Amino acid sequence: MTEFWLISAPGEKTCQQTWDKMMAATTRTNNLSTNHKFNIPDLKVGTLDVLVGLSDELAKLDSFVESVVKKVAQYMADVLEDSRDKVQENLLANGVDLVTYITRFQWDMAKYPIKQSLKNISEIISKQVTQIDNDLKTRASAYNNLKGNLQNLERKNAGSLLTRSLADIVRKEDFVLDSEYLITLLVVVPKTGYPDWQKTYETLAEMVVPRSSNLLFEDNDSGLFSVTLFRKAIDDFKHKARENKFTVRDFQYNEEEMKADKEEMTRLSTDKKKQFVSKTDAVEVLKSLTASSKINDYCYPSLQGPLVRWLKVNFSEAFIAWIHIKALRVFVESVLRYGLPVNFQAMLLQPNKKTLKKLREVLNDLYKHLDSSAAAIIDSAMDIPGLNLSQQEYYPYVYYKIDCNLLDFKV
Repeated sequence: MTEFWLISAPGEKTCQQTWDKMMAATTRTNNLSTNHKFNIPDLKVGTLDVLVGLSDELAKLDSFVESVVKKVAQYMADVLEDSRDKVQENLLANGVDLVTYITRFQWDMAKYPIKQSLKNISEIISKQVTQIDNDLKTRASAYNNLKGNLQNLERKNAGSLLTRSLADIVRKEDFVLDSEYLITLLVVVPKTGYPDWQKTYETLAEMVVPRSSNLLFEDNDSGLFSVTLFRKAIDDFKHKARENKFTVRDFQYNEEEMKADKEEMTRLSTDKKKQFVSKTDAVEVLKSLTASSKINDYCYPSLQGPLVRWLKVNFSEAFIAWIHIKALRVFVESVLRYGLPVNFQAMLLQPNKKTLKKLREVLNDLYKHLDSSAAAIIDSAMDIPGLNLSQQEYYPYVYYKIDCNLLDFKV
């Protein structure tokens, strides 16, 4: 499972005893979960009033940071498109997979100095993640514009002969060019109408050049025919063709315009691909160039697309910030519930899928003495300031859920 329960309970004579009791209850006889100590440093407590207010602020910040983490992860999946199986290799935190990062969590003293107040630390995280969110919107907009322009061009080069671009179908020799009197038209004819076309095209208007029609291209439904006639007969020919369910395409052969369209398609396609060369692709390129299998993470960053690089770096930053928010919430709620001096053990539980209900019952039995009114609080849905009970389930122990399944699809 990718779901974790981050809980805390007050220290017994020592915090190690609290840990041992929980381990005995959940693993030694019934293997309900895989457990890890969750290390939270000695943070500055501040006043009770500040803690109560901060509890509500952290709840909102938690939701916001989680939403940014999910947005960056989902955008990574969207950008990689056909390479979605490679998404997971880019969703890392500090260079390791998310489960490893959480289970081996260490507070980042450089990013979030513990000499700062709790409020200052939360503001540092808020500012950092807000910047990531804003940058994502800008980068997403630019990429989506690029992708949209390319899709429009691709649509022009695909689909029915009635609407698609003809630039990659026709050749210069299919047309009478630079004639003062003659012009070549392109006509879409349903496959069922081929016999009628061959019988009638020369009589649809006066001055149609005999035997001038050729089949240039066909798809599942229709064919593209050329026909040459005098310019003065164009309107009559189009009118009669329409009556016979033949469609004259509005097309003029212009090599410069056709070349420009092809170059634009190539440019957009190249720009798009440059944005998301994945780690695996980059490593394969390097191997082919160097004939070496000794390729590691330090070799490929310059080959990765700039958008994927940005998403990878900032996913890591946002996820790390999110887990630090969880740590802050556990610290604040533990002090509010268990009092001073600070004495609690934070623990990370990874439940077994089949024993979720049993694990919850065991934990409630183990810690029900901490808050005998927990059941009554749940029933009455009381909104106790500082405990944020209206936002989530309430238990006698401090509890927050962390779900590492951040995508709409299973990778």
